[in-house]
Amino acid sequence: MSTGTTAVWGRVEQQDFRSRVRGALLGGAIGDALGAGVTGLTLEEIREAHGAEAVTDFAPAHGRRGAVTAVTQLTLFTVDGLIRAQVRRDTGAWHPPTDVHRAHLRWAATQRDWGPDERRTEDGWLAREEWLYTRRAPARECLTGFGDSVMGTLDQPKNPTARDSAALTRSAPFGLLVGWEPQLVLQLAVECAAQTHGHATAQLAAGALAVMVHGLARGETLDGSVQHALALLAGRPGQEPVTEALKQALGSVRQGIPGPALIEALGATDSAEEVLAVALYCALVGEDVRHGLRLAVNHGGPSASTGAVCGALLGALHGETALPPAWLAELEGRSTLLELADDFAMEMTQGPALHSPTAVAAGWLARYPRG
Repeated sequence: MSTGTTAVWGRVEQQDFRSRVRGALLGGAIGDALGAGVTGLTLEEIREAHGAEAVTDFAPAHGRRGAVTAVTQLTLFTVDGLIRAQVRRDTGAWHPPTDVHRAHLRWAATQRDWGPDERRTEDGWLAREEWLYTRRAPARECLTGFGDSVMGTLDQPKNPTARDSAALTRSAPFGLLVGWEPQLVLQLAVECAAQTHGHATAQLAAGALAVMVHGLARGETLDGSVQHALALLAGRPGQEPVTEALKQALGSVRQGIPGPALIEALGATDSAEEVLAVALYCALVGEDVRHGLRLAVNHGGPSASTGAVCGALLGALHGETALPPAWLAELEGRSTLLELADDFAMEMTQGPALHSPTAVAAGWLARYPRG
């Protein structure tokens, strides 16, 4: 499998890329945490609980402020799987969907085990992070899709009718594969979505998000990245709901002052295309990251999901330094997110210095085993 273009990494390019990787992962987690305390509430209920301006800061969820949900847990394991795929490439056995699937099976173990199993040396470091061993409202489709070791494929997907956003919300990391051609990024996200979601809308929404993040991570504008995604979706079977949702989000930008009414007109359900449209709209109209994320969670839809996708887009667009420091300071799992982001950036920019078919840094292989 060829990945197309290969990036040339100078020091400035490496630093910019690392900032965007950190931005995408931390921004997604902040959006997830901001929405976690109000997911499932109507706007009226949110205002009743938090005042006329609705949510302006982390609300307690899962026993603390700044708690993330299964959305962030799964995103972390997506990144882990992508690093493992690159490390395994030296062996000649290279199939990224399989490595991502194995990573998501390690996530599934965190949903049923009490804590890390030190005997499983092939798990790598992420699966030994004890704070991940807790259920944070995972989608049923993810629990059933990763409930056994059989991998869903495009021909035989898991949960054939599932079109909710749980595959979409874990798919931003595919876009960080900036050395890949965008159509391959799209295809990888779609194939990995099929491991839990069989509906074309869920799969293509995941692919569209990956392409948008890919453009942003390469320094494109948000609008340009959306146009790129629309062009790649054109002609693919079942793309119409996703294409229409993206176009509606673009059109809503010119329809007046941003607010819950315009947001809920784009959708208030957990369907993948509606979550993507709401997140994109809020990223487009937000005056800054804080404003965009507040818009993304203050509505009657699935706030954690829309917040996470919006945060990933804004983080990839602006980089980590644009993220609100007070939210970063309280974010659950920040050290794990940072460590994984930096490992990913190092693998993508300096992989040959870490491993080759003939040599490998022992510490790296302990973190990301080839097994």
